Amino acid sequence: MLEQLRYIQPRCIYTPTCVLEAHVAVIKGERFHAIIPAKDAPDNTESYPKLDMWPGLIDLHIHGREGCDVIDGKLSSIETISTSLLKHGVTGFLATTVTTTWPQTIAAMKVIGAAYKQKMPGAQVLGGYSEGLFFSEKHKGAHNEAFFKSLDEALIDEMISAADGALKAVALAPEKANGVKMTQYLSKHGVRVMLGHCDADFAQTNAALAHGACGGVHVFNGMRGIHHREPGCAGALLLDSQALVEVIADGIHLHPAILQLIYRLKGQQKMALISDCINAGGLKDGEYQLGEMPIVVKGGVAKTHSGSLAGSTLTLEKAVKNLAELANIPLLEAINMASLVPATYLNMDNELGSIEVGKIAHFSLLDDAFQVQHANLFGKQIF
Repeated sequence: MLEQLRYIQPRCIYTPTCVLEAHVAVIKGERFHAIIPAKDAPDNTESYPKLDMWPGLIDLHIHGREGCDVIDGKLSSIETISTSLLKHGVTGFLATTVTTTWPQTIAAMKVIGAAYKQKMPGAQVLGGYSEGLFFSEKHKGAHNEAFFKSLDEALIDEMISAADGALKAVALAPEKANGVKMTQYLSKHGVRVMLGHCDADFAQTNAALAHGACGGVHVFNGMRGIHHREPGCAGALLLDSQALVEVIADGIHLHPAILQLIYRLKGQQKMALISDCINAGGLKDGEYQLGEMPIVVKGGVAKTHSGSLAGSTLTLEKAVKNLAELANIPLLEAINMASLVPATYLNMDNELGSIEVGKIAHFSLLDDAFQVQHANLFGKQIF
């Protein structure tokens, strides 16, 4: 039986290199089959003259949403996060842990491994990300230092084994004992190393990057910043042409001028928008728990009782909007930073991250207010 073609004509199609008007995306099965001029489209074309087509967004760093956290160690929590993310145009994510007890960390990794092998109801689990445990106290942020661990092969092996092939990234402080050695070890096992929650100086950061580290955790936040006599971790990450930097574009973590600075130094190819959203995302202000750390959300801003920022309640389509409006960065490039750039980081850009012929048809249709009106997974409209 021949697969039926699906024709969709939005107002604009955001491809990786240009914005197409008066064009139709053709879907065959689960994949983009063609992009054709609107004049060649058949009568059964789905028309959305007031909506724009974006590729499915990919959130590389997210802890939770709507009362659920990856560190809960429950498949139901990941399913809730998955469903919530799709409402915001996110079709794939790295399930990200936070500092907690070692047994709870391992339990969460096992659940991530199981979720990675399943088809989720919304955004798909593209792997796991360990953000926690291997940090320094000075820039601990919302991580409880009582649970910090030394960098040790046995611990890394246990984490990799528990995740059963799903562990894609580990964040660590490179100045810790064995920092460079464990960076090399993780890289050898196919796990990306991201540097953050650290007091590493310029030289220590460069050493880690030279030995396999891929980039930096939410750049400028949770790390030694730039000083004119010591460029610090942030300076090293920005100057390394191969280092990817995570960016929280919520208007709180980074000043608009700093967003523009990052863009000028890194370009769109090495700048990945993340949400760093916690379990308070999508809920009202109030008191919440982030791992072992009590936090308070007020005005949508999450902080520890000591006043440190504690993740965010941001959504990724809002991050795209903020980057374009606050930092005057072209919208197409901002979209790429939340789709193709993370897909490339994960070595999944041959399948995901953009609206291109042959790729899996994950996409959303958004209105002028950047609200997702329809989301599609594997070529099928979910809502």
